Amino acid sequence: MTTQPNRPLPPLRDVVRAHGLSASKALGQNFLFDEQLLDRVAAIPGNLDGATVFEVGPGPGGLTRALLRAGARVIAVERDERCLPLLADLADAFGGRLTVVADDAIAVDANALAGGPYHIVANLPYNVGTALFTRWLEPAAWPPQWLSLTLMFQLEVAERIVAPVGSAAYGRLAVLAQWRAQAKLAMKVHRSAFTPPPKVMSAIVHVTPDHEPPGVSPAMLSKLTEKGFGQRRKMLRQSLKGVPGAIDALDALGIDPTRRAETVSVAEWVALARSLTHSA
Repeated sequence: MTTQPNRPLPPLRDVVRAHGLSASKALGQNFLFDEQLLDRVAAIPGNLDGATVFEVGPGPGGLTRALLRAGARVIAVERDERCLPLLADLADAFGGRLTVVADDAIAVDANALAGGPYHIVANLPYNVGTALFTRWLEPAAWPPQWLSLTLMFQLEVAERIVAPVGSAAYGRLAVLAQWRAQAKLAMKVHRSAFTPPPKVMSAIVHVTPDHEPPGVSPAMLSKLTEKGFGQRRKMLRQSLKGVPGAIDALDALGIDPTRRAETVSVAEWVALARSLTHSA
């Protein structure tokens, strides 16, 4: 279902030009103006008619427009005061289905703002994207309040999220994204689609919650992967020696302590975290 604004909206590029707005390098901004591309992004989570969507860093509101056209109620967190007048005008045009929170996304509680199940859809600012992503993956309660994550990253980061064990891109992000969720690369976005064009390609990752393996502390898994992949050139017996009981648990599970972190599968990391969760 497509929901049109209550009055015609000029092209976003014209609105940005009229306001003298330019992308801030300090805020990691790159603007998208292609409405067809943005509509494709908004379609990735599925039917959003009547759904709540949490958006981070909407900037002038290109993706926001697409989400509103898809029928969503959007809660957008934007720290750039220059963009707030454009977003306020957008909220008016779509009958108040857009709520703008003038704050830093790192500082807000998305669950409290949404007040119920919601989707997260965002062209994440490059400088905070990974930090927000790991936060959304690590809640103790599972399934989470969010129903899906549809997030744009630099292509290199996106590939690390969906990477299989043993690949060059496989690391902590892959384990955190895959141990109790399904992550897929939904779309690649060429650098030329942005204004100004970034130096690298981008891609959209779509993540949905999956069954959670029982008996595993998310905090323990996070700690193990942080230690293991933080020193990925070292053998596990070196990188994990600061985690009490880890070396004994490796032996008990039959995981060779001379292996390196990138050779340890998601299932093996989960088994190790479960063993240490029970012994803690």
